[in-house]
Order: sequence, then structure tokens, then C-alpha cells
Amino acid sequence: MVVFDKEASSSSQTLPPFPREDTPLLARPRKLSSQGKTFANVFIAIVGSGVLGLPYTFKKTGWVFGSLMLFSVAFFTYYCMMLLIHTRRKLDSVHGLSKIASFGDLGFAVCGPIGRLSVDIMIVLAQAGFCVSYLIFISNTLAFVINYSGPDRILGLAPKSLYLWACFPFQLGLNSIPTLTHLAPLSIFADVVDLGAMGVVMVEDVMIFLQNRPALQAFGGFSVFFYGLGVAVYAFEGIGMILPLESEAKDKDKFGKVLALCMAFIALLYGSFGVLGYFAFGEETKDIITTNFGQGLVSTLVQMGLCINLFFTLPLMMNPVFEVVERRFNDSRYCLWLRWVMVFVVSLVALLVPNFADFLSLVGSSVCVALGFVLPALFHLMVFKEELSWHGMLLDGTFVVLGVVIGVSGTWSSIAAILAPTA
Repeated sequence: MVVFDKEASSSSQTLPPFPREDTPLLARPRKLSSQGKTFANVFIAIVGSGVLGLPYTFKKTGWVFGSLMLFSVAFFTYYCMMLLIHTRRKLDSVHGLSKIASFGDLGFAVCGPIGRLSVDIMIVLAQAGFCVSYLIFISNTLAFVINYSGPDRILGLAPKSLYLWACFPFQLGLNSIPTLTHLAPLSIFADVVDLGAMGVVMVEDVMIFLQNRPALQAFGGFSVFFYGLGVAVYAFEGIGMILPLESEAKDKDKFGKVLALCMAFIALLYGSFGVLGYFAFGEETKDIITTNFGQGLVSTLVQMGLCINLFFTLPLMMNPVFEVVERRFNDSRYCLWLRWVMVFVVSLVALLVPNFADFLSLVGSSVCVALGFVLPALFHLMVFKEELSWHGMLLDGTFVVLGVVIGVSGTWSSIAAILAPTA
């Protein structure tokens, strides 16, 4: 989920002078994107750390139930992304020129300042949540790889705490960089490492499954429905970047088809990764699948590669948080101490959350449901209310109501899982 926007904090040239919020992370290209490049940009924007928690989620939900849930979330996420695009196009046609560059701009155009504030809050919580999950993965993985059979405490700290705080000064430095341009090559490297590591993990899963063939369950029961749904929603989060990516597409009439193909491909990739991981280890599947592979050379290289990937992706994911915070508290001017405070808060939260997949579910169930389903359907309903048929209004209203219900229930379920005593 990495997109660079060199002009993220600049004011809109065509909109009235209100504060901007640009969640996307890919620099706006000088030339419009071909269909192939649009496909690649959408893929990079969506695929992230959420995939690593899918095998553990499938253990809890059952592999059939989990797969059905994953593909359903992919379809509904695509539907709501298209709702945002149709809403933006409708408003653009009313004003005559393209004036809405981001999710926040759309919120302002539909609901005024309260719309922008709502999107701002959700973006900050979601992006910060992603970064917390990155730090949980990095610190847990380093503790597993380096201290596999070592002491329980080092310098008075648990290994996870030690490695998290060891990363802290380096993250302060990376997050102090005022422009993302210098981090662009690292982002490309991180995404290549991520795909390579996923491929290696899936091959290892197949080999282990053919040897062990553990007992598997297809359905885990309704009690884990909201938990699994939260992780699935988290895995497909990327709706904040869809409007800028559609603006950059050369053939906008075919953007919906390209987006649909990309979402289908990602869903198949996620489903395969989750199912193969669960098939390999069964009930022994851990919250971070890579820790199931032991201490072999290939396993260690994969885990360290993923750590490097997330380590350099974290400052990119924090950039939308900085943009919102600096815009609201420092007149859109660069502020070093505000950035350092945000990095400290994210690190502190990561220290307090014990389980990677549980936290994915919490973020997905709360803010990602609001961003991915509730707000797009609500904005679409408000803009098209004079034109929608009764079943169109019912569909939008259903997304809003169900999104709120799922968000509240899923958040409660995830918090209960986080606070539950470990066996």
C-alpha cells in the first residue's frame, strides 16, 4: 500500500482554499498511466502486511469459510471503490472541471468540513494502525530469529521490546525526511522483496503439507465471523488511493475493468497464501506464518526480507498521518517534533499489543470498515439521492448500516481476542 505523492501537502489549484488531505502514496506522473501501469499501481497500493495474518485467520475461521469471506470482501471492496469513482465523476460533471483529487476532497465536497474531518480521522487511525502492525511483525520476527533459544530477557527487556526500541531511532531518522521522493527506490525494493518472500513461503507450504497432511477444519463457526472479516477487510484496504489512481489512468472508461482484474488477482493470491499456510501447519499455524518455518537458512532469509520490507515501508505509510497532523496543527508546515511524537505513539501501541493477527482484525473491523464501506456508500447516497431508485437507495443504506454493525461487533470481538489470556 505504497503510493508517493510529491504534492501531498500542496493546496488544490481548482478547489476553494480549504485544507487538502491526500492519502495516496505514488507521485503524480507527468504522463497518464497505461492499463498495465494502472494495474501495477493498484496492486502495489493494496498488497501489504495483512496477507501474513491470513493463514492464522483461516485456522480460526476454517479454510472454506475463510476463503468465502475473503472473496466476498474483495468483491464488496471493489464495489465500494467504484461508488467513490462514480460519486467523484458526478460532482466533477456538475462543476465542469476535475476538482476532487482525494478521499478528503470528496468528503469536503459532499459534507463540508465535517466530511473532511471524518476522513482525516479514519485515515490517521488506519495508517497508524498499519504502522503498528508493521512494528509488531518486525519486533516479533527479530525476537524469533535472533533469540530462538536465547534468554527470555536482555538488558532487563523482553526481546520483542528490545528490538522494537532498537528500531526506534532509525525510524525517527527515516520519518524526519520531508519528501518521499528519496524513499521511492526503497519502496520498489520493498515490494519486490515482499512478492519474492510470499512465493517462497507458498512453495514451502506445499512441500510441508505433502509431508505432514495435518487435520484441517473447513468451517470454524459463526463466533469467529467478525474476527475473520476484520482481517480480510484490513488485507484489502487501499480505498484512499483509488481516486488519485483513477485520475492518473489514461483510459478512464476502462479503469473499472482494470481494477476488477487486479482485485480478482489479489484475491486469488491472498486465498492461495492463506489456504496453503493453513494446510501446511493446521492447528499449529501461528499468527505470523513465517515463524512456523523454524530456523533454516531459507526461512531466516524470508523473515529478514519481510522485516526489511516493512521497515522501509513504515515511513511511507506514516506520511498521510504527518500530512493530516501538520495541516491541522501546524498550517501544513513541516514539523519535526510532531512527527517524532507520532512515531513514539505508534511504537508504544505496538509494544502493548501481543498478537499480530488480532491487531489486524481490530484495525480492519474498526477504521477500515468505515473507510472501505460506510463512507463510500454514504457519500454515494447523498450525491445520487435524487436519481437513485428505491432499491439503489436500499443497497447504499444497507452498506452503511451493515458497515456500522460489523464495525462495532468486529471491534468488540477483536478487543476481546487481544485481551483474552494466552494458553
